[in-house]
Amino acid sequence: MTDLDSAPNADPLVEFGRELRTLRIEKGLTLEKLADRIGFSESLVGSVERATRTPSDDFTKRCEEALGLKPRHLSKLLPASRRLPMFRTLVPWMDIERQARELWTWEPLVVPGLLQTEGYARAILAAKPGSKKERVDEAVQARMARQAIFRRDEPPGLWAVLDEGILYRPVGSESVTRDQLAHLIEMSQSRWITIQILPFSALSTLGLLGGFVIAITRDMRDAAFVDSPVIGRIWDQQPEVEVLKYKYQVVRSEALPQSLSLEKIKKRLEQKWTC
Repeated sequence: MTDLDSAPNADPLVEFGRELRTLRIEKGLTLEKLADRIGFSESLVGSVERATRTPSDDFTKRCEEALGLKPRHLSKLLPASRRLPMFRTLVPWMDIERQARELWTWEPLVVPGLLQTEGYARAILAAKPGSKKERVDEAVQARMARQAIFRRDEPPGLWAVLDEGILYRPVGSESVTRDQLAHLIEMSQSRWITIQILPFSALSTLGLLGGFVIAITRDMRDAAFVDSPVIGRIWDQQPEVEVLKYKYQVVRSEALPQSLSLEKIKKRLEQKWTC
């Protein structure tokens, strides 16, 4: 069992939901009664308690008032980074990720956010023109928050395909990139995560225009999050999602199996850095 398998649940949304449920029961309120008091649906309250939906600031404030709590009793459990415009844009997608049974991700340029180390993520985010340290710190927190889904009792399966060029592309520094590659090997030890490398010898060009993540969900229609130079976008129209599924399967069909992919990553770590 890896650290990933045995780590305690550190998802702030899980902590929020657990605290909300505890306080609601202590006050003798049913889901229906709390929902009536705050003006939101019973299903939403239940989803927040189960950490499958992200509470809005308004929802949180109304819960604090309805339960007779001090200001910020609940809101302090959530990362400050969720107030960033970038993070607010990600909230709907993070809700989808939490309900996914599988996540399929393809990245041609950098390690996917769900597998990034903090140092690697910081190097990418700090490289944006006009970046300020405080904003970078918050954005890194937001990116790390997404990874908490793998610390659940039953996380989604992650199938990640990375272009081989990522192994040779320095991000931040040699040590940052080496730590990231070592992290990929560590993450792959989880039974929930499969990492495959698309080698230089592959003939597929379908995925070269950009990375994406596809969420195969239990109770909803499948959806995808598509990267862009400015901000990502959710695709939830099934014809669009089916196109991305096809692209993903074509790319993955030419990727190395995980065992050979890990050998390639290890070999890269053994090589002398030449850049």
